[in-house]
Amino acid sequence: MAHQMVVVIDFGGQYNQLIARRIRECGVYCEVKSYKTPIEEIKKMSPVGLVFTGGPNSVYLESSPHVDKEIFELGIPVLGICYGAQLMAYTLGGKVEGASSPEYGKTETNYDTSSALFSGLNDKDISWMSHGDYISKLPDGFKAVAYSEGCPFGAFENAQKKLFGVQFHPEVNHTVNGTKMLHNFLYKVCGCIGDWTMGDYAQTAIKDIREKVGDGKVLLALSGGVDSSVAAALLSKAVGNKLTCIFVDHGFMRKNEGDEVETAFKGWNINFIRVNAKAQFMSKLNGVSDPETKRKIIGEEFIRVFEQEAKKIGKVDYLVQGTIYPDIIESGTGDAAVIKSHHNVGGLPDYVDFKEIIEPLRLLFKDEVRQLGIALGLSEVLVYRQPFPGPGLAIRIIGEITDEKLTILQDADWIYREEIAKAGLDRSIHQYFAALTNMRSVGVMGDGRTYDYTLALRGVTTTDFMTADFAKIPYEVLEKISSRIVNEVKSINRVVYDITTKPPATIEWE
Repeated sequence: MAHQMVVVIDFGGQYNQLIARRIRECGVYCEVKSYKTPIEEIKKMSPVGLVFTGGPNSVYLESSPHVDKEIFELGIPVLGICYGAQLMAYTLGGKVEGASSPEYGKTETNYDTSSALFSGLNDKDISWMSHGDYISKLPDGFKAVAYSEGCPFGAFENAQKKLFGVQFHPEVNHTVNGTKMLHNFLYKVCGCIGDWTMGDYAQTAIKDIREKVGDGKVLLALSGGVDSSVAAALLSKAVGNKLTCIFVDHGFMRKNEGDEVETAFKGWNINFIRVNAKAQFMSKLNGVSDPETKRKIIGEEFIRVFEQEAKKIGKVDYLVQGTIYPDIIESGTGDAAVIKSHHNVGGLPDYVDFKEIIEPLRLLFKDEVRQLGIALGLSEVLVYRQPFPGPGLAIRIIGEITDEKLTILQDADWIYREEIAKAGLDRSIHQYFAALTNMRSVGVMGDGRTYDYTLALRGVTTTDFMTADFAKIPYEVLEKISSRIVNEVKSINRVVYDITTKPPATIEWE
């Protein structure tokens, strides 16, 4: 794609994706690359700027990540963040050592607003520090442009060479005007013009896909989730009815959700195949209560059903996957552990006869995928759908799954989601759902004794889903939800709200 590009060089920092997202929010395209990426490869990418991430190491140790000094001599502007700033100083002749008083958290910081980095900002504000080492001596040609009580070189620059370093993290919300600092670097230092928009991306992607596919046939496993739905919409715009989408409805979707997915694609120029396989899945799960066993059975059965339908189509040329950019990064950028493989369709390539995989969303973050979905004309209901596990409600029913339990949970979950939306909280709570426990308790309804199920409500706020806090839903909203569920849903007489963070808990219950 013919966009200006900034390359984020990853040194193992926990905020590498967040830095990239902030840059893209400023209208500039960027990619994350390992610090091990050869300089020649970086030069071929023709970046207008480089950003070095933070990292957990001490730069003065031989075992820590380092870069060749040549990278600072390419004439490409560089912004070093935390470890990246220390690395710049250390590599160019400065000194870095352990701090007697490490800084962590919100820190009052003084800024030199004559620096391009802090142009238009307050001369004193809060930054987010997180460092045990500090720069005790700057390299020749550099000057300090920010400081805090415990950090004499909170930021520094060699304006002539367009080299900048900040000891704090401008990418996190805790740093006041942090995004503005990044914006200043991009536009005042790198000369960015802001040519990264979802509308432009959509047009470029459609053109590229159309040229690649030609007269070929394309197959997509449509789960009804955000990623696969947006991928389907993009392919539809590009190749029309050369695309076949197989939607395997295992019966564990939320209330009316299978119909909503089918309706959403009814007017699209694609071959849409819905397989209603609930009976087949339920028969395999009869008597099974262990969550991992449930997941495995559902995954294997999904593959079998998909294979049966794919064989009816015959040979296809391309298989589409809804891989997004965090999946690529989590596959092991730099020295990061491999969290998951981004070719994660459960073995589909082993038996579907195709010549190439198309991953049309592989450059996008989740929020960008949603923006693309809206730009392509998908309904907001589908685009802003809550995150949903592959096995669906099967792992939100604790213990064995029955038709009765499935209906109970679908009805209760629907009320929960409806009331959250009515309260205007559906965008501020990042994930919320109901889980049907296998615990029964005594209750009183009317003048009679009941012995029915306890329903658990879960709601979390998070930036990365690796950690999460429980959502502070107002009591009056929880009260209304509880009252409606107990009164409208058969067999529930008690509602509880999960106030556990992740860690120690996970977001899902199973």
